Amino acid sequence: MSQIISIHSFRGGTGKSNVTANLAAQAAMAGKRVAIVDTDIQSPGIHVLFGLDEGSMKQTLNDYLHDKCAVTDAAFLVGRGSSPQPGAAQLADKALWLVPSSINTGEISHVIRDGYDFNILNKGFKTLRQELKLDYLLIDTHPGINEETLLSIGMSDEMVIILRPDQQDFQGTAVTLDVARSLDVPTIQLLVNKALTNRDDKRKNYDPNQIRVHVEETFHAPVAGILPLNEDMVEMGSADIFSLRFPDHPWSQELRKAAKTILNLA
Repeated sequence: MSQIISIHSFRGGTGKSNVTANLAAQAAMAGKRVAIVDTDIQSPGIHVLFGLDEGSMKQTLNDYLHDKCAVTDAAFLVGRGSSPQPGAAQLADKALWLVPSSINTGEISHVIRDGYDFNILNKGFKTLRQELKLDYLLIDTHPGINEETLLSIGMSDEMVIILRPDQQDFQGTAVTLDVARSLDVPTIQLLVNKALTNRDDKRKNYDPNQIRVHVEETFHAPVAGILPLNEDMVEMGSADIFSLRFPDHPWSQELRKAAKTILNLA
């Protein structure tokens, strides 16, 4: 039976979608069958990392939720576009699907105004798991706490909370953890992103082990990894799958370690 893993953050800007895409890519490169569903319907964006644009996304999660197509019709095998970037192109022969949300302003407004039936989304999750014979279904959630996010979290086998070493993120993460624990999510792990590394002037020592201890003692939850602040990823501008394009980069090395912990990869 496949695992449903919700990837969540209390605030935007944590790098949640980038981390989700890279975790999924690592699982696919390890031979696993993986799908990502972008349930951040109000502000979708993970499709950009895989080289999809509005023209190539002929059917989306929105179409499925509005009964215009089957959920599998909105599942794109990534890495097979006309000109994928070097990282995403490595996924061309792998089993990694993305169900994107629409970037059409009318579709986004429709969801914000009218919402959607979560039972339909839940049914779609089950269909994807069965028909695609998935090992992992990753849910890229909308930041914060709303009804749809709560329902997604509640049906997950595992939840990964992305946070930065930032006081606002710490407060929001405490709230998110309380909610997840109240919903009896079986496994909850934390993943710290954008952690500062040692500066050239050595005025302060940014020790990832100290960050890990501090976060685990604060939240009483395991930390799956500490990902360093990555200016090279910022420069790339979400145009590719970073850990595949730059496998020897320190961020990519730490991401692979975290993937082994979160996804139980060998």
